Amino acid sequence: MVNNMDKMKIYLSTIAPDAVRVAKEYGVNLEIAEYCTAWNMDQKFAGVDGVVKKKLEGIPFSTLHAPYNELFPCAIDLKARELAASRYRQAIDLAKRYGSTKVIIHGGYHPLIYFPAWYIEQSILFWKGFLAEDPGVRIVLENVLETEPGWLLDIVKGVDDPRLGLCLDIGHVNAYSKTPVMEWLESCAPHISHFHVHNNDTSRDQHNALHAGTIPMKEFLLEAEALCPEATFTMELMKAGPSMQWMAENGLI
Repeated sequence: MVNNMDKMKIYLSTIAPDAVRVAKEYGVNLEIAEYCTAWNMDQKFAGVDGVVKKKLEGIPFSTLHAPYNELFPCAIDLKARELAASRYRQAIDLAKRYGSTKVIIHGGYHPLIYFPAWYIEQSILFWKGFLAEDPGVRIVLENVLETEPGWLLDIVKGVDDPRLGLCLDIGHVNAYSKTPVMEWLESCAPHISHFHVHNNDTSRDQHNALHAGTIPMKEFLLEAEALCPEATFTMELMKAGPSMQWMAENGLI
């Protein structure tokens, strides 16, 4: 097990109002969250683009979170799949605009709409077709409401393309899956390219500070760094400062 983390692999999500200041203070990077809401890519783009460019000044590296509202790659309605593909292409173009090399995209599973077998089978078809157009960036699929690690693993293995990997969101695992976070890590490790890191008390997705919840965070981060030495980590928090201070105090950075 490693003793600490490489700061160049650490990113702070811009959902945190203090992300830019804290990233510069600790010498880490940013994940662009402004385009999680698709209208920021359309009618609000001119203003948002300027804000994002300003935030990235002096930041070495960035990742970009794609929009996710009403976007389902496994949708039954083919027009809905076309919408998802269109929005993902917009996000990839923006990632290139800002120099981001990874785009985080939600897997799109919804338990009240799709059976897991449909989700896996149809997602494989979607991503094979999508990757026929070379995106020029790494795409990582993020778990949200998935309850089993094997579903996204089956998708990535079925697509079998080095441009598609996994983003393990451990806060989502803790809130929505009965399988412990460490088991998800061990199962998914060979295919994990990125992590979303935040804590909660298992009752809901809270995006708490790293040390405010039931996930054994120090143990998890050190094991993740050891098992996934090439992966990057976004601290997806409502406030970045306390968690970075906690990481420093605990010898993680």
